[in-house]
Amino acid sequence: MKLLSFFHENTVKYGAIETDGTIFVLSELLSTQYPELRDVLGSESFLDTCGTAKNASPTLGLDEVRLLPPIPYSNKIFCVGLNYLDHQDETGHAPTAYPTIFSRFSDSQCAHGSPMMMPECSTEFDFEAELAVVIGRPAYKVSESDALKHVAGYSCYNDGSIRDWQVHSTQFLPGKNFPNTGAFGPYLVTYDEIDDPQNLKIDCRLNGQSVQSATTGLMIHSIARTISYISQFSPLGAGDVIATGTPGGVGFTRTPPLFMKSGDVVEVEIENIGILRNEIVGP
Repeated sequence: MKLLSFFHENTVKYGAIETDGTIFVLSELLSTQYPELRDVLGSESFLDTCGTAKNASPTLGLDEVRLLPPIPYSNKIFCVGLNYLDHQDETGHAPTAYPTIFSRFSDSQCAHGSPMMMPECSTEFDFEAELAVVIGRPAYKVSESDALKHVAGYSCYNDGSIRDWQVHSTQFLPGKNFPNTGAFGPYLVTYDEIDDPQNLKIDCRLNGQSVQSATTGLMIHSIARTISYISQFSPLGAGDVIATGTPGGVGFTRTPPLFMKSGDVVEVEIENIGILRNEIVGP
């Protein structure tokens, strides 16, 4: 099932989308008990809950709504840095025994089809194609072997980075949290539709040209290990998001550097999930 959040008639709603663009508005039936999509994901047997509601839900067309990030207001958004060997090598960083973790805030994100915004203070706006993991069942101090049982689904992520701000210090956070610089979507594909999240092709295209291409099997720290590690220090709840890192090919390591600019179109495509597409808009 593909689940999404959207804006319709001045209201944030959520639903399930079909391949033809038909949206079943699940929130019309579920919002009293589950106000947001993240609340549904934390419910017992959320797939059954959504499936039952879908059979009786009203529908909308994709052209009638404005998409939001699948989880518009996550309590926690964790990002994994340097999680592919070729990206680690191209940046000159040494291997680490544990995942490199930093955070994003919900207001730094935008949805599929919305503009990614280049801030006035920089021209070093870089692309980073990533697989996003969305938590369902709460996870605290879980083992690596049990970690994937806490996943509700997966999505595409573009961890857009303002590189000069990212290197102001040893902390990545400033370069990762300008408004509308990280794209998330277009929807969440539930875990039952992904046989192996460590065997998905991931690509990034800038103006139609391939700039990143890899598989999620090349991650240094697996999804399960990353969930387990984060859960040791921070309880994870329904709707929390983990962006699992980007492969090699990012713009700032190229000669000359390749940064996104106003008018560019960037796409992140992940096998069995979909395509996240955004235009870059200048200040």
